[in-house]
Amino acid sequence: MGADVRQVADGTYLVHGSHTNWVILADGDAVTLVDTGYPGDRRQLLDSLAAVGSSPEAVAAVLITHAHNDHLGSAEYLRAAHGTPVLLHEAEVPHARRDFLQQVSVGTILRNAWRPGVLPWTVHVLRSGGTERHPVAAPAPFPAPGALDLPGRPVPVHTPGHTDGHCVFHLPGAGVVVSGDALVSGHAISRIDGPQLLPDLFHHDRARAVDSLDVIAGLDGDLLLPGHGPLHRGPVKDAAERARERAF
Repeated sequence: MGADVRQVADGTYLVHGSHTNWVILADGDAVTLVDTGYPGDRRQLLDSLAAVGSSPEAVAAVLITHAHNDHLGSAEYLRAAHGTPVLLHEAEVPHARRDFLQQVSVGTILRNAWRPGVLPWTVHVLRSGGTERHPVAAPAPFPAPGALDLPGRPVPVHTPGHTDGHCVFHLPGAGVVVSGDALVSGHAISRIDGPQLLPDLFHHDRARAVDSLDVIAGLDGDLLLPGHGPLHRGPVKDAAERARERAF
């Protein structure tokens, strides 16, 4: 299956991988890559770079919303093969090295196997390398607060809860919020569509994840690019508030 690459704003592309999204921010052939999908999505990832006129060598940096396997998948490959910096929030750096793991356990998945969609999703995870270990050998924290000096000028915003160091990326000039797993619009085991938190089993600290929706609500924008689900158009504030309502 090829990469599903959709231009959503000037120089901004949302890519739907097998079950996870990533974002490409382009400035000429140079790009910033936000997340990398599952390890098994690598061919789609490379195809998506080619589709926007870029290449692995032209990736200025990989920004990771959080270090779960379905977002970290090819980060170490790009770092090792092309010297690409891999940048995260300082609290997420040891997670990317796999000093610890804040990810749903096999036991939790088995206890939830009765839920609709869980078994097919689990099969996909296994086939996509979702249980493999691909730590980043030398992840780095964002160099300074504010906009990063990278294509797209993304601004990291700390939104803990899903993991301790989860960040969303705000593109103020484009009115875009790349929300990772702090705010999604769908998931394989969710029975609802539209703005929502991921199901509870996926969050390291659900209460903090709910609180982080208030942080997202404070970001100006009308395009939400989530880690799972389709593009959401409309005020980001409204999307975050809708997800908060659904959380209770």
